Amino acid sequence: MDATDQRLLDLLEADARASVTALSEQLRLARSTVQDRIARLEASGEIRGYTIRRADPRAARLIRAHVMLSVDPKLQDRVVADLKALPELKRLATVSGEFDLIAELAADTTERLDTLLDHIGRLKGIQRTMSSIVLSVKAER
Repeated sequence: MDATDQRLLDLLEADARASVTALSEQLRLARSTVQDRIARLEASGEIRGYTIRRADPRAARLIRAHVMLSVDPKLQDRVVADLKALPELKRLATVSGEFDLIAELAADTTERLDTLLDHIGRLKGIQRTMSSIVLSVKAER
């Protein structure tokens, strides 16, 4: 991958619906060259798909939290499976530092979020948690 491929990916990340013509103008490349580059990036797995973000009015009302988790290393697979089973789990990632995982949750009410946090804290393999409620989102891509 070269700098032009990276710029193409950046443009597609900003607007996956951009036309090949618009992309070729921004990159100052022939339309066929841009098509070939996109095809190559798709074939290599660098581009795995295209998606949309819906303007869901319900999503704006969800209460979101980030939960940092310290996990017994011998039970991490079990903890991951238990967390994946929660419909309110939006993202789960391993992280470096004092904690092992970060879970992003979204619930309809503070009561449901409180119940979820209690449930997560009681999961076998969880050693410690630290939760932060998201008050507002300043930027999102």
